Amino acid sequence: MIKKVSFIIIASGLMLSACSNNHEGKEHANNQQHEDHMQHKDTQQLPDNMKQTKDGEFKKGDKVTITMGHMAGMKNAKGTVKGAYKTHAYVVSYKPTNGKKEVENHKWVVNEELADAPQKGFEKGDTAKLKADHMPGMKGAKAIIDNVKHTTVYIVDYKSTDNGKLVKNHKWMTADELKSR
Repeated sequence: MIKKVSFIIIASGLMLSACSNNHEGKEHANNQQHEDHMQHKDTQQLPDNMKQTKDGEFKKGDKVTITMGHMAGMKNAKGTVKGAYKTHAYVVSYKPTNGKKEVENHKWVVNEELADAPQKGFEKGDTAKLKADHMPGMKGAKAIIDNVKHTTVYIVDYKSTDNGKLVKNHKWMTADELKSR
């Protein structure tokens, strides 16, 4: 009986350990994919026709904590809102023009960063050419619109939780990815 109980306890522990490692492996793989393609370009250049709004949840100069991790070192980072803009924000998948691995579900690209974007915005499933140059190989790539929402987007400066470096002008964050501090 003791051997059976010991076996069950050991087997349960191994299964739990395997589940934990599997989850960590997936998360590490996702972070690695982000690290591989997301070498942030800090630029203050905005797309044509973008005007700041004061209607968003956050205003220029607001101190925030980032609640999402688009890139390594971003989640829980402290930052400052540099600008707020009303637009259509897209989640896109694309094959970089520099031959790197396909990027899936990249958040966020705005309407003004897509070639020939309709004023009413693209719809989920549409194909568009990226004018955005957030990451190497992004500009000129063909993208599939995975998701879209009409919202206020924010440019944020933040201090990386990984290496303490200041990341300037990260484009884009949405209000649900930020919290006041």
